[in-house]
Amino acid sequence: MTLPAADELQSAAEKALGRCGVDLQAGEHDVVSPVNGRPLASLRWQDAGDVEAAVARAGEAFRTWRTVPAPVRGGLVRRFGELLREHKDDLATLVSLEVGKITSEARGEVQEMIDICEFAVGLSRQLYGRTISSERPGHRLMETWHPLGVVGVISAFNFPVAVWSWNTAIALVCGDPVVWKPSELAPLSALAAAALLDRAIAEQGAPEGLSQVLVGGPDVGEALVGSRGIALLSATGSTRMGRAVGPRVADRFGRSLLELGGNNAAVVTPSADLDLTTRGIVFSAAGTAGQRCTTMRRVIVHADVVDEVTERVAAAYGRLPIGSPVQEGTLVGPLIGGRAYDAMQAALEEARAQGGEVVVGGGRRFADEAPDAYYVEPAVVRMPAQTDVVRRETFAPILYVLPYRTLDEAIALNNDVPQGLSSSIFTGDQAEAERFLAADGSDCGIVNVNIGTSGAEIGGAFGGEKETGGGRESGSDAWKSYMRRATNTINYSGELPLAQGVTFTV
Repeated sequence: MTLPAADELQSAAEKALGRCGVDLQAGEHDVVSPVNGRPLASLRWQDAGDVEAAVARAGEAFRTWRTVPAPVRGGLVRRFGELLREHKDDLATLVSLEVGKITSEARGEVQEMIDICEFAVGLSRQLYGRTISSERPGHRLMETWHPLGVVGVISAFNFPVAVWSWNTAIALVCGDPVVWKPSELAPLSALAAAALLDRAIAEQGAPEGLSQVLVGGPDVGEALVGSRGIALLSATGSTRMGRAVGPRVADRFGRSLLELGGNNAAVVTPSADLDLTTRGIVFSAAGTAGQRCTTMRRVIVHADVVDEVTERVAAAYGRLPIGSPVQEGTLVGPLIGGRAYDAMQAALEEARAQGGEVVVGGGRRFADEAPDAYYVEPAVVRMPAQTDVVRRETFAPILYVLPYRTLDEAIALNNDVPQGLSSSIFTGDQAEAERFLAADGSDCGIVNVNIGTSGAEIGGAFGGEKETGGGRESGSDAWKSYMRRATNTINYSGELPLAQGVTFTV
């Protein structure tokens, strides 16, 4: 395979940015494409000093936006969704060029943005409170929900625009402005997405400062975390990052919504449909070159079928087309960069030292053609037990195969990792499925039956437990994170009875 030339990718990026309304100003920081390891563009970064000014502008916008009726706020998000539809291919192109996603996955990420806009528009008419029975006659007790304040978003490279949109679409209908610090590895798609929202804001007459993007390094993220003007800080990244972010936000009594590491497993029982199982495993484990937070990293297979499942998956891996993500037919694109490659090789070496056997994969492709691009063969590794390397997340396409005998043993293996994001079971037995879904089954935030661990829909809340951080984004009642609750008591009795039978007469 011949990888695209640098000028070809630069031209594609420039055209996509222009159509989205971005007039790119060159700066001193290169944006490097993992497709060929060469620069796509250069940008000027903002610094920590720009953060408070952005937060102040957002605070000013909040004072206006919180008084706008929620269905009217939904009209802005509706228009944003329309613009995303118009520019779906442009945004997908930028996602592919910046983070190496194959075209269908990049388009799928933009479709997630469109979907969350549709969800949020409906939500704008469903920000329901409740009425509660009061113990006092002539009183009404109720709950109401109000806009919270400025929302700060720190997103990771692997979903450079979708995760921001999950937060932003819901925050906007809830009455909150957003200040976004995207990954420094993927600023172009962020600028394009933000430009489309800016256009919608202008067309709808919404206040300036409602949406802002800050392109910069870790100092920008740290300033956003520490800003007292940020009411909710939503951060996606590693568990290590979450350990730094959570306490700092808590120290200033802010709210945090953390989406951190995953070490996701599938249990395969003897009753599973192995054709369906193989397809589910391969997409979840090798898709996005193993760089999803929901990537399947462990497959826990009953001893009666472990050899067959391993052989099926290894054979499928041997057929995977690896190469340029913008070339038709490719299923596995590049790793984001050299550090990811080094981490993968170190994990494979550690797995061997802990008794593992690399069944297939692990090698590098196109190193001579593109020494600064890192294409790898997804690896399958059989392990005798769940060792230290298996319990640690490696953000690369390594799938560890573990045997089990009883379903209780399989569930214990699934849960015996620090992370708790996504899990699944492949089975034809309803009782096995229900056991996995039960309170003493999988301890993850996402628990699936007969599908893989990745590919969540926006209608359900997304997030996980334990070192995954406990946050919930996207669907269901995740909107409550972006609002504040007030309990209201209305006395229309003309008397003043006190609760709990208290008497206090003056």
